[in-house]
Amino acid sequence: MDTVRVRFAPSPTGNLHIGGARTALFNWLFARSRGGVFVLRLEDTDTGRNIEEAAVQIATSLRWLGLDWDEGPDLGGPYGPYRQSDRFEIYQAEARRLVESGQAYWCYCTPEELAQQREEARKRGEVPRYDRRCCTLTAAQRQAKEAAGIRPALRVRVPRTGTTVVHDLIRGEVSFDNATLDDFIILKSNGGPTYNFACVVDDAAMRISHVIRAEEHLSNTPKQIVLYRLLGYQLPAFAHVPMILAPDRSKLSKRHGATAVEEFRAEGFLPEAIVNYLALLGWSPGDEREQMTLAQIQELFSLEAVSKHAAIYDVRKLTWLNGQYLSSLPLARVVEAVLPFMQEAGYVSAVPGAAELDYLNRVVETVRSRVHTLAELRDAAAYFYRSDFTYEEKGIRKYFAKPGVTELLARGREALAAVPSDQFTVEATEQAYRRVIDEMGISGGALIHPTRLALSGRTVGPGLFDIMATLGKEECLARLERAVDWIDINLRAEA
Repeated sequence: MDTVRVRFAPSPTGNLHIGGARTALFNWLFARSRGGVFVLRLEDTDTGRNIEEAAVQIATSLRWLGLDWDEGPDLGGPYGPYRQSDRFEIYQAEARRLVESGQAYWCYCTPEELAQQREEARKRGEVPRYDRRCCTLTAAQRQAKEAAGIRPALRVRVPRTGTTVVHDLIRGEVSFDNATLDDFIILKSNGGPTYNFACVVDDAAMRISHVIRAEEHLSNTPKQIVLYRLLGYQLPAFAHVPMILAPDRSKLSKRHGATAVEEFRAEGFLPEAIVNYLALLGWSPGDEREQMTLAQIQELFSLEAVSKHAAIYDVRKLTWLNGQYLSSLPLARVVEAVLPFMQEAGYVSAVPGAAELDYLNRVVETVRSRVHTLAELRDAAAYFYRSDFTYEEKGIRKYFAKPGVTELLARGREALAAVPSDQFTVEATEQAYRRVIDEMGISGGALIHPTRLALSGRTVGPGLFDIMATLGKEECLARLERAVDWIDINLRAEA
């Protein structure tokens, strides 16, 4: 196969898992870096677990991450259909070929009989595997079993001697003793294909040149190679990317936090950060760089640079990286990303006007360098949209309860009132406050800290004068007056 063709083939049983997203990314990067084709295929033969909404959500998550495909259920293509549930006739035809060539046979064993066979093998100290008792059934015997209502499964005849070697582009040669392989089922008793059979038939029919998938599928590969050979298909190249483990090196699960792309999206992570982070889970650009665009990753990506060792999932690293993107991306991009969060909170209207968007831009620019997610950005911006906040208790004790604080706040308000509204900038507000500090002979913190609390209700946040310039003159004056009144009512009365 001259053209690189790869596929991502999720089962639509739930949202796109972070491991699946990494597999999709590596396939996409390999295809795009080689001028190849990226195929999306839905492996939806498990009708009992399929969720139609999940198929839609997987596609939505991939697009959100910036991973487009060239062929798929929605786009079509020369080798469709791209849903396995629409390909049953193809599987049936290929299964008949194996039966007619004597490479597959019908098995009528019940689950109870199979369990007994496995138990007997264990007692003999042997590896449990099917004993081929149905392989030699006559036509009359098969008819009798079917007349008794037994629906057979179809097993493929696996070589019992020799080895099957997987030439893995990441792991090198991996050998499997054929004596450990079983005559595995390729069609279930209900006529549906098993994973290994459908996967091989589809990959061959869709001209897949490279099968890039998670390490846990390595054990399936010798069975699939057997099928490729029995069906006369050309073998693709295989590459099994390392597993993603939790920090304690256990299997990644919900208890370790968010594990689905949609969960990260809802928590306020940017697709740029997630893609960047996923690329570094098992792959390295060859230097110390950590922040890279998708285009840069594509330019540098190679399977040779993918590690054999398990990658450790670290949400703290992802969160840090997301903060880096919030600080460094163009302001318009961050505003676009945070807008739904602000609308959901009621801070911004459903169809914001120019003035509303201009204010949002100034708010985002003020707070974005101090947060790590869009949800944090929304929360950090709350006091820019609401003046009825409560003051932090520790700030009240530390700053508002000090003697003379109302006089300080009043002096600060007076200084700000003298600044023209059209000149109410970071520089002008700071100069006004510095003059008060010098005139009163006090430390900067003596005035700045209680003012921050008065304007935001918080003891930490962006630079005070950035807050002032963003809020504007009238709002700053109103909030300082509110704070003085609050102190007089709540603290002076107690004194």
